[in-house]
Amino acid sequence: MRFPIGFSLAQAKYMTAQKRSGRKRYPTVVMLEPLYTCNLACIGCSVERHTGKLKDRLPLEECLKAVDDAGVPIVAICGGEPTLYPELPQLLETLIARGKYIILCTNALLLDQKVFGVIPPSKQLFVNVHLDGLKETHDFVCDRKGVFDKALDMIRESKKRGYLTITNTTIFKETDIEEVEQLCELLTDLKVDGILISPGYHYESVQRDVFLTQEEIHNRFRQVMKLSNKYKLTATPMFLEFAAGLRELACSPYSTVNFTPRGWKGPCYLIGDRYYADFNEFWDTVDWAYWETRQDRRCANCKMHSGFEHSAVEEASRSLKSMMQLAAWHVSG
Repeated sequence: MRFPIGFSLAQAKYMTAQKRSGRKRYPTVVMLEPLYTCNLACIGCSVERHTGKLKDRLPLEECLKAVDDAGVPIVAICGGEPTLYPELPQLLETLIARGKYIILCTNALLLDQKVFGVIPPSKQLFVNVHLDGLKETHDFVCDRKGVFDKALDMIRESKKRGYLTITNTTIFKETDIEEVEQLCELLTDLKVDGILISPGYHYESVQRDVFLTQEEIHNRFRQVMKLSNKYKLTATPMFLEFAAGLRELACSPYSTVNFTPRGWKGPCYLIGDRYYADFNEFWDTVDWAYWETRQDRRCANCKMHSGFEHSAVEEASRSLKSMMQLAAWHVSG
């Protein structure tokens, strides 16, 4: 299966309850950023996500309240680099005790110091390692030599210790799809539990010309779609068709709500027009109908997984045939 049965059932139960309550829009994942501190400054990362001070991190209580306020079953802990968050063990322990599923998004540099031997493996915890290519490419993207080798060592150790281990690969302008396939082959040999491949987002704070136009995304992802038949990719076929320009989708910016050291980020994980201290004010203030239409100039080349995977699943649920195709994809992994 593409995902553990417990993870899939928790998500399905939650989404069914939301629909029964008549909610047209609802969050499915909290993108929780406890800090903006990082030990890397990757070339495709928005500047604020790696320039924060550790003293400005979120208190543990605020992190837990944000998860409670959103009410979702899945928490993606990102940043910044979350292994630098001193309260990470307590945060993970509490979220697991509350029945949440956690995706710990990391560059893997400190897994051996901050996670292994400190935070035990759990069926509710995914270690999600950022890996944007083979050695030369990944070290270039991370702007530091040796990062790829360390990440691979940590993936091996993560699997050896029994952690659910997945990876996240961003496609940039210079990305070679043949290299991505070689990376998928390598990760499959390492028995990773899933591989996410997604386009990058053109952060305005990033000055380097590394991001794809919409047409370039379409061309690359028509090739990525072929990889989905061979490897355990975690993006749904409907999302990959959208990324390849073969189907159209509205955006679902509300599906992955983002809590940061500055508050709730609106309208979405990628665009911070305003930050809100209160979840209800955030939810009731953002003009979701406007952002769904993708008419804002900053949405022009966006085909990010965070905004469109929920839309893809919703689209699939509208017909029995699509639902059967989605179910077949899920069990084929």
